[in-house]
Amino acid sequence: MLAVSHLSKAFGAQRAVDDVSFGVDRGRIVGLLGPNGAGKTTTVSMIAGLVRPDGGEVLIDGRALAGDTDPLKRRLGLVPQDLALYEELSAAENLHLFGALYGMSRAETAIALTSALAFVGLTERARDRVSTFSGGMKRRLNLAAGLLHDPPILLLDEPTVGVDPQSRNAIFDNLEALRRQGKALLYTTHYMEEAERLCDRIVIIDHGRVVADDTLRGLYARLPSTNRLTIELDGGDRDFAVDDLRRLPGVRSAELARDVLTVGLDDVSAGAPAVLQWLSGTGRRCTHLASERGNLETVFLALTGRSLRDA
Repeated sequence: MLAVSHLSKAFGAQRAVDDVSFGVDRGRIVGLLGPNGAGKTTTVSMIAGLVRPDGGEVLIDGRALAGDTDPLKRRLGLVPQDLALYEELSAAENLHLFGALYGMSRAETAIALTSALAFVGLTERARDRVSTFSGGMKRRLNLAAGLLHDPPILLLDEPTVGVDPQSRNAIFDNLEALRRQGKALLYTTHYMEEAERLCDRIVIIDHGRVVADDTLRGLYARLPSTNRLTIELDGGDRDFAVDDLRRLPGVRSAELARDVLTVGLDDVSAGAPAVLQWLSGTGRRCTHLASERGNLETVFLALTGRSLRDA
């Protein structure tokens, strides 16, 4: 439904987006991740038709988007990070304003806003001023505004920033319902756990370029090991050759530092017994054992070398 093809954009000497390509299919949520300054916002702005690309194109249902006034933009819904609401208007009045901007009649807007407010759980607050809403309620109303004209493609730029856990979960439920309805969602976030829960596919960009475009399973496979076994040893003076451990089937890596042995494995259930048996043969005892799986943050740092919140 949405295809980004070789997008590029420079601001002076700085190339903010450099040959970015990816797609979003019907009934899928694609996460767009990257450090601050990586080019995410510029990419979303070009998709929304707010910024003209220097090169490449945005395709909606196979047709190229031609700037800010292209009627194709009606197939897009945008939920920006900054709240696009008037505090002194009620929730219903805000949505009536958006309906007018979308070119909807008052009758169409009345029907659509009733559905949108019900969808985000704000029906009973329709006549209340937005200034009386909590941060989470404002975020949900922001989502309702982006959905009012029933777009098949939704662009969400960090829609859960600053909300409480209950509101975040409510937004997650809304987005998963939209996926079941067959909508295509592009989701930018700084929160790894959100992307892991929601996204069918992850696109990671850094320095304006795509460094990964894959499913979670595919991204995990890029790690040196998908699972890690941490073994605390008894501190005895017996030494052993870690190189021998690295030769065991299923062992991706092995490091020993201050009586803590860290082993990267393809599969913990298959590899751990062999590692413990090998360790027993060295004469060193295990005093504590823990295992963990690599997560999306591990993948992100491995690919970009930077925290999501670094500039």
